[in-house]
Amino acid sequence: MSDFRKLTIREKALKINLDPEIYGSFSEIGAGQEVAGTFFHAGASSGTIALSQSAYDMKISDSIYGESPRYVSAQRLKAMLVKDYDNICSKLDERKDNSKFFAFSNTIETLNFYKTNQGHGWLGLRFQLSPDSEPNTCVLHCQLNDNDTLLQQKAVGRLGVNLVYSCYYHHDNKEDFLKSLMDSIATGRVEIDMFNMEGPDFKDWDNRLISLKLVKMGLTPAAMFGPDGNNLQASEVLYKKNILVLRGRFRPPTLVNVDMFMSAYRQFKKEKDVDKENLTVLSELTLNNLINKGEKIDEKDFLDRVDILCSLGQTVIITNFQRYYKLVTYLSNINRERKIGVILGINNLKAIFDRKFYTHLKGGILEAFGMLFGRNVKLYVYPATNSEHDGLHNCENFELPDKLKGLFQYLTDNKQLEDITTANKRLLTIYSDDVLDMIKNGQDGWEEKVPTRVAHFIKEHCLFDYPCSVEEKREAKKKEKEQYA
Repeated sequence: MSDFRKLTIREKALKINLDPEIYGSFSEIGAGQEVAGTFFHAGASSGTIALSQSAYDMKISDSIYGESPRYVSAQRLKAMLVKDYDNICSKLDERKDNSKFFAFSNTIETLNFYKTNQGHGWLGLRFQLSPDSEPNTCVLHCQLNDNDTLLQQKAVGRLGVNLVYSCYYHHDNKEDFLKSLMDSIATGRVEIDMFNMEGPDFKDWDNRLISLKLVKMGLTPAAMFGPDGNNLQASEVLYKKNILVLRGRFRPPTLVNVDMFMSAYRQFKKEKDVDKENLTVLSELTLNNLINKGEKIDEKDFLDRVDILCSLGQTVIITNFQRYYKLVTYLSNINRERKIGVILGINNLKAIFDRKFYTHLKGGILEAFGMLFGRNVKLYVYPATNSEHDGLHNCENFELPDKLKGLFQYLTDNKQLEDITTANKRLLTIYSDDVLDMIKNGQDGWEEKVPTRVAHFIKEHCLFDYPCSVEEKREAKKKEKEQYA
């Protein structure tokens, strides 16, 4: 980072207070006024704070910002930001030529007295980077992991100051911006699982890349994008939902991936405890699956895969969960243990039953399986074959060491693991790596192995080293810039 040393939270607040141009308001609901309080305690706060308020009573809050179905929500936060920013600009019009106005808001739920809830909240800043300019808006959602209300409040105070500081002093460097958010906050105390930045000064920021960086940096275990490519907050989208998820590289998505989804979906929606009207389907990309042959993650390649999946109407989740039991634990905590279906190939099932992957757990494979199958979870296993004469590999002929056969039998007897019975056997010899090689080498026939929309998308955007002419590549780059603008 550019500073010789990291500034303390109070030093950051003081630096902002001493900047004669930065001027605005603070509105905080739920956790007290920890952010504004830090600026007051730092000194010279009159140079920054035009207004500080906290509307705890719901009727008072509604009288200011309008009614809201949920008070700790993105909807409420955005209403606060717009209302407060417009108020500052209209009331202080005489300062507009010399001030960079801002409105900071948060709406937070900390631990209740009985500690039966999960602390979390929304924080945001609507701000100018130069006087009399159009504002930018930064919004994030955080999970508060401290097991004490006071500690959660202090964490919110620090995160809020860091957010204001990053927006004004690290807006030109994404890495520094994100690192600065967690200054003076110990690892694990706070997770940032949704981030969105928009505005005239941030047209080159792709929020999906920011989310990828949050996962890479360990600031959140997972991030989500909707079919429209916009960031989603997992706990809002997946709350009390049935979930069907497929993990893959999707480089590129093939007809096999589509068949896995459709076949498993037909079986999953027939389960007695699945509400098909309340079901979300996810395509999961892990950080490990984004690494190609030991190289670093290619950010453009990541966006290409997300764009293709979104073009197919998929909701995408990127995670750092190498093991399925961690993914299931994460999703179960969000959806309140509604039924989850996990789609995987028979070869991935072999890895799940490989005990070497659980040596770090005291209970070994039993502890892992307790977390994986102890929830309301069912695995749907897609068959495989090596050739037309190789036969079908599925759960019926799944080979395991004798010591694990009883465990496998228990899971099948209790219907927590079953074959996908309607798989299209004609597609089983399609492998994404083979399709990728065909695309790179300009071979014919690869289009027949992927969905038509995917083939068009690859050709139009010259993805995965598809051999395009110089003019076609130039046009593809132009479309890409327009898309991310």
